[in-house]
Amino acid sequence: MKFDIAVARVVKAIAKGSVLSYSQVALRAGKPGGARAVVRALHRLGGIPWWRVIRADGTLASEIAAKQAPLLVREGVPLRGRKVLRAINSRIERLELMATASIGYCARRQASRPPRRGLTRVTPLRLSNSAARALVTSLGQVQ
Repeated sequence: MKFDIAVARVVKAIAKGSVLSYSQVALRAGKPGGARAVVRALHRLGGIPWWRVIRADGTLASEIAAKQAPLLVREGVPLRGRKVLRAINSRIERLELMATASIGYCARRQASRPPRRGLTRVTPLRLSNSAARALVTSLGQVQ
């Protein structure tokens, strides 16, 4: 229930005409890698602008696209078919996208391996060299 409240707060804070991915909402709500939990929370919640949350690849889920597309178009979000046409404007958003992609990769990789008895493993953040350089550069510019 606590996570649902955090998701509601994040989704209500999305500006009109903007969108976030399920993974970005999960990250901002304090549960990195919890995109599916965001979907479940949005199903339970009411009275929030759920249509501002899309898939990480920029597409609308086929199950709700017929309802979601007109609401986004009315707010000024450009669409082509089920694809949201948007540019990543801020450095913070770029960092979030890189972090959510890396965390998702680590979570999938962790889930595919059986746990060892008696050991706790921490998976490091995995980024390519160019992504790591961009992250370090961006962090220096943000501070």
